Amino acid sequence: MEESVDTRRYHVVVNDEEQYSIWPEEADVPAGWRPVGVTGDRATCLAHIEEVWTDMRPRSLREWLAAHG
Repeated sequence: MEESVDTRRYHVVVNDEEQYSIWPEEADVPAGWRPVGVTGDRATCLAHIEEVWTDMRPRSLREWLAAHG
């Protein structure tokens, strides 16, 4: 079986809860998400996310826990 190679380019995007994802560069970024300025192939974008997204909890939960100790 032959594996297809993904040659698309992607944006790294983030939402208001500081959750990250990738989105195809040729498609409109969905509502509620914004590009962070990193584009590239899938592996490059996922490597960036792995480097910067160190706390998987949504921002609202982190803030609530900080306020309620």
